[in-house]
Amino acid sequence: MITLKEALSKTPEAIQTLRDEIMAAAQASELNAYIGFEQSGDGIPILLKDNIQVKDWSVTSGSKILQGYIAPYDATVVKNLRAAGFAPFGRANMDEFAMGSTTESSYYGVTRNPRDPQCVPGGSSGGSAAAVAAGIAIAALGSDTGGSIRQPAAYCGVVGFKPTYGRVSRYGLGAYASSLDQIGPITQNVEDAAILYDAIKGHDPKDSTSAEFEKEPIFGHIDPTRKLTIAVIDNYIDEADSAIQDAFARTVETLEAAGHTIIHREMTNTKYDIATYYILATAEAATNLARYDGVRYGRRAEGVTSTEELFFKTRSEGFGEEVKRRILLGNFVLSSGYYDAYYLKAQKVRHLIRDEYNAIFEEADLILSPVAPSVAPKIGELADPLEMYKSDMYTLGTNLVGLPALSLPVADDPETGMPIGLQLIAKAFDEKTLFDGALGLEQAVNYTTTGAH
Repeated sequence: MITLKEALSKTPEAIQTLRDEIMAAAQASELNAYIGFEQSGDGIPILLKDNIQVKDWSVTSGSKILQGYIAPYDATVVKNLRAAGFAPFGRANMDEFAMGSTTESSYYGVTRNPRDPQCVPGGSSGGSAAAVAAGIAIAALGSDTGGSIRQPAAYCGVVGFKPTYGRVSRYGLGAYASSLDQIGPITQNVEDAAILYDAIKGHDPKDSTSAEFEKEPIFGHIDPTRKLTIAVIDNYIDEADSAIQDAFARTVETLEAAGHTIIHREMTNTKYDIATYYILATAEAATNLARYDGVRYGRRAEGVTSTEELFFKTRSEGFGEEVKRRILLGNFVLSSGYYDAYYLKAQKVRHLIRDEYNAIFEEADLILSPVAPSVAPKIGELADPLEMYKSDMYTLGTNLVGLPALSLPVADDPETGMPIGLQLIAKAFDEKTLFDGALGLEQAVNYTTTGAH
């Protein structure tokens, strides 16, 4: 598949031909990465996760409850894409309302990993990552609430980037947890991620959390030769399996050989990240999803005789099991008698986690970390919700404190042939340093796939 960087030099006629080729390949694919083939305008085609609003498109967040909903407006990122010469193209499958790590909870069925169709592509942006990895999308947008861009990118062997919270407008993104959600690119390489990030970022008065900053470009100004101080979190590595640990150790050696300074630090056990995240995220989800009641959006239950029955039946029939589980958890931690014990305590721990990151960034430019504790599991392997939640242990922390992070493939598991991704994390609003380090690492490891099984 042509890269985004290469596509920028193509004529409009060549882009139209490319768009036709992508549609034909996507329709022939059995991965279930695309769930709609809408097109909107001319330009380089960019696949969108099914929770990003495009006017006159069906946008359902992978849920039964939003069947029939047609978006009445464009998300800010969509407007920014068009202004930069890109065009929204197709809807990517996702875990329902972005609540999942495998893309198995979608109303449209599971998406398969192009490296091994018996494996999950990760989630919740699994369709976006699978399509880019399979060569049926040049690049895609996903959303990352607890790792939902970086983890599927790692499982599929592509690049996934979560910007600093506030760098990219959330206006027009279907809300899961508003203090954690962030839109970002999934691409074939680091430079393509910079290109797409430059296109979508910027202050937006329609998003109250949007940050005021100069919209200086990253692409064209990345310095992969820059020597950096990179921290590794020693106590995190022990929780990963041997293949991840080996790839991590080799990557640290590669960074040292390239002239970077490696320092070793420790942080609070990841179990606190997981507990904090699943209290705060579910609380916000319960609030955000209260609007889906059969009155204002999407699907409405039939054969009801009262408003109370309408609400109950619509939500019971419309939401999947994982979404119901998180709504119940969220309402529990917000309920009288438990708000102080759980929700307020989690907010305090969130600040402690931020303090730990800030302390490390007083000494280091970047942090190197695993993305997931293992390579992509088989479909159905993470049926236990707690096991699925634990698969996000390395990605949740950056969402809790709003930091930018980029996942890129560094090796393949010698036993399964599945890709292994690691992530670099930077201090807030220091995307330039993050891309400097990421491009340097990409060039140093020179990752090439061993191929699908």
